[in-house]
Amino acid sequence: MLKLPPPLWALIYTGLCVAVSAFLGWPRLIGASAAALGMILVVLGVILPVWAALLFRRERTEINPTSPANHKLVTSGPFRVTRNPMYLGLVIVTLGVAVWVGAWPMFLAPIAVAATANWVHIPYEEAKMRRQFPADFEAYASRVRRWI
Repeated sequence: MLKLPPPLWALIYTGLCVAVSAFLGWPRLIGASAAALGMILVVLGVILPVWAALLFRRERTEINPTSPANHKLVTSGPFRVTRNPMYLGLVIVTLGVAVWVGAWPMFLAPIAVAATANWVHIPYEEAKMRRQFPADFEAYASRVRRWI
């Protein structure tokens, strides 16, 4: 699962949920289709990973989680609140799409994105950070939560 980047997993899960929703005739949750709220969530969800990526670029460190080494442990910006703003952004985007659409199968996408990030990608990345920045990462992880 590490071979595919997390945004691709988000697209795959969303696509599968669209297919299931279409197959089931777009079953709605009562009052769940809130287009404005969904759009706001999508925008907020995009801001987090873009901001984090810009910080990585500014610090000249590697954004690819499977790269052999990072050059710096980034702890500023959204990383002060969450160790994983990019993954959190993907979860928020897929949640926003689900709220926007309102079909209950769509709400499986953010759950799948969060699960894949939490149990596949994040443990791999945290082990890598612990190897590369042992003391700094432990101090950072002790003061900033994995999600929020």
